[in-house]
Order: sequence, then structure tokens, then C-alpha cells
Amino acid sequence: MSGLVLLRPWWLLALPVLAAFALWLWRRRARLGDWERVVRPEMMAALRRLGHVETGRRGAQGLGALAAAALVVLALSGPATSRREAAAFRNLDGVIFVLDASPSMTGAEGWGQVLTAGRAAMAGLGARPAALVVVAGDAYHAADLSADHRELAQTWQLVDGETVPDPGSRPWLGLARAAEVLAEARLVSADVVLFTDGGGLGPQTLEAAAALREDGARLSVVAPDGTQAADVLAREGGGEVFSPVQGVALAEFLAGAGRARLERAEYPLLFLADHGRMLLLAALVPLLLGFRRRPA
Repeated sequence: MSGLVLLRPWWLLALPVLAAFALWLWRRRARLGDWERVVRPEMMAALRRLGHVETGRRGAQGLGALAAAALVVLALSGPATSRREAAAFRNLDGVIFVLDASPSMTGAEGWGQVLTAGRAAMAGLGARPAALVVVAGDAYHAADLSADHRELAQTWQLVDGETVPDPGSRPWLGLARAAEVLAEARLVSADVVLFTDGGGLGPQTLEAAAALREDGARLSVVAPDGTQAADVLAREGGGEVFSPVQGVALAEFLAGAGRARLERAEYPLLFLADHGRMLLLAALVPLLLGFRRRPA
């Protein structure tokens, strides 16, 4: 997000009301009530020369009050700009990649597409940190949660059929390990992406997906087209299903998902600096001018 945004734009609806009141006040010219309408101009001029009439005092006060009110309305609308230090809050939201490294995955023809999809997803993470869990017959934390996506991509590229020594395909163990990473990092929200060929996606995996969702994470699945179990798992985890050739779509999904969830969770000021307080201070200026002491 760049440029100026308004956090509470509905307050601007009060500006036309203030403008209409200011126009009415200007046309009425209520500096002396209705005396200017009934007193002859030459007599009014004489009264001014004698110092019995103050010129424009009440009108200036009224316009000053309106100017202060307009500045207060603008302040309440929440003018804000992006924080330069927004990346400092990146640990609130992360991505955990869970890669099935069983022989049925690494030995398949589409293994290269799986690796390419993962690298594309990592390239679109921006400031979001990411971690890697590899799973086969057991699950291992292969890369810690970090914003160094280049190092993560290098580790990702080295995964093969010999990375996990335990034979089998137990993706629920990988999801359980991802839940541990989520808890240890104290993430407010997270995306968990499971790369699988559909092996082992049974009731235990559905239970692990539901547990992740309860912890504030959303599970998406990258699996070959036509894997019905992957569709069921993604629905249970609250995410989406992607094929290995949809790496760009996965990257776009991850790029916008985390920040949107934080903003809906009332964390927008972690990304935006509200400048309304400065306008409130500016509103004091026309008010203070109305308290000038009268000359003796």
C-alpha cells in the first residue's frame, strides 16, 4: 500500500454540512446581529470611528470555529500513510511449507513442477517469514521460520527421496509439526501449504487440518489435478487447492492473504501511521486565535 489512505472515510460526510453552515454564516454576515440592517450606514460608520463597535470580531470567531471543526473532521477520518517499519511486524504472520518427500512424490514425473511451484511461492512472500517441514514416514523441521527466502529456496531445492530416512507417507505428521512451528513462533495468523501427491490423506490428516484452523492457520494444498482428497482437505483447512503448474497463482494467493487477515483482525495500524493527531493540534490554532485579549 502506498500514498495517503483514510482509515475512517465516513467522517468526511460531515464536511458538506460544515460548508453549508459556513456559507449561511457568510451570507448572513452576523457580525452585529441585525443592527447593520436597521442602522443607517453613516451612523454605523460614526459608531465605528468612536470605537463603540468592533468590526468583524464575531464573524472571525465563527469562521475560526468552523475551520477548527473542519480540521477535527479531517483528523477523525484517519489520514494515514504506510509505515516504513512495517516489515518489523512480519512475525505476526508467516507461511509454513510442508513438503511430502516420500518416494512416490520425489520419483514422480511431476517432481520438478512441485519444486518450481514452491520456489515461485517463496518469491512472492515479500516480508512474510517462511519455514519448511519435510515429511515421509516421519516429519522434520528442515528450515526455521525466517525472512531469508533465498536460503529457504536453496534448502527446498535440495530435498529428494533420501532427505527423510523414514519410509512411508504420513502427511498428518507434517501438519502436526507445522502446528508446533506456529506455536513456537507465536504467530497471530499463518498459511500452511502442503505439497502432496494425495498419499496418506485420510481422517488423521483431516483432524490435523482442523487443529491448524483452530490455531489461526489456513491450510492450502498443492496436489495433482483430480485429487479429490486434496479438495476435501483444503475445505477442512479453510484454504485452496493448487496444481503444481499454478506456482504463480499460489504466490499471488500467499502475497495478499496474510496482510488482509491481519487488517480484518484489527491490526491495520501496524502497517499504517495515523496522522490525525497532528491535525487535531492544527485545529487548536484557529480556536486560540478566538481567545485574543481585547486592547485596553
